[in-house]
Amino acid sequence: MRDAENIREVEALGIDMMGFIFYSKSSRYVSERPAYLPMKCKRVGVFVDEGIEKIKKIADDYALNFIQLHGHESPEQISQLSLLAPQLSIIKAFNIATKEDLEETAPYAGLVDYFLFDTKGPSVGGNGEKFDWSVLEAYNGDTPFLLSGGISPDDAERVKAFHHSKCIGFDLNSKFEVLPALKDINKLKEFIKKIRL
Repeated sequence: MRDAENIREVEALGIDMMGFIFYSKSSRYVSERPAYLPMKCKRVGVFVDEGIEKIKKIADDYALNFIQLHGHESPEQISQLSLLAPQLSIIKAFNIATKEDLEETAPYAGLVDYFLFDTKGPSVGGNGEKFDWSVLEAYNGDTPFLLSGGISPDDAERVKAFHHSKCIGFDLNSKFEVLPALKDINKLKEFIKKIRL
């Protein structure tokens, strides 16, 4: 999210978290602080293999609540980040195609607050494609997770039908955009209304 008015409109929908991408190769890269930042939902900063000091500085500048890590961050780096910025909750993203991919989460159990399961694809994130959610039946870890990967306005019934004791939310992104980093408010509003019925 970058546009102040769009941020206000999305926040007004009663969402839980809002993402800000601090990865310069992304089309959604936040290069400067928006004129307005949300006050009623949690702020999530998304990073890819970024230095710990820079993450902490941006987290302080944007008053972030969550750090979402989409790169090859090691358990040791995450431990260092937790020590340096204990006030931040950490989400570690994993690209999933098969149940074997879920095994990559094991070294991070107990180190992060949430996992995010995204679609395995050519991009670091934001491939805009779904993976087979039935793969997640094999996930039996204790760490709660968010589900991502190409969720579209047509997926309301699929989202409502998905049940896993550790799933705590869904990441809505590219399929709800007019342009990169600019959300379609009507699509979001209708989707949220359907899944909350």
